Amino acid sequence: METKTIASTEAQNNFGRILNDVILNHTRYVIKRRSAPQAIILSLSDFEQILTNQAEQSKMTHIVRELTPVYSLGETIVQPEDNGS
Repeated sequence: METKTIASTEAQNNFGRILNDVILNHTRYVIKRRSAPQAIILSLSDFEQILTNQAEQSKMTHIVRELTPVYSLGETIVQPEDNGS
């Protein structure tokens, strides 16, 4: 099984081809919007296999964790120490 990433606009423009690839070749697609992963397209048989097979669950968990963006907004403000002045 192969997992590919694709931009949401490209997925929209090629949905029929993607669906055929998913069904016939068991390819999984991670859809990205603004460079961030948002959704996964996979066949029903692949989904059933993930639900029932621990090894497949582990693989999918790894893929999702690798693709999940890490958000770090803002900066921590360091408070000056009070010297009692």
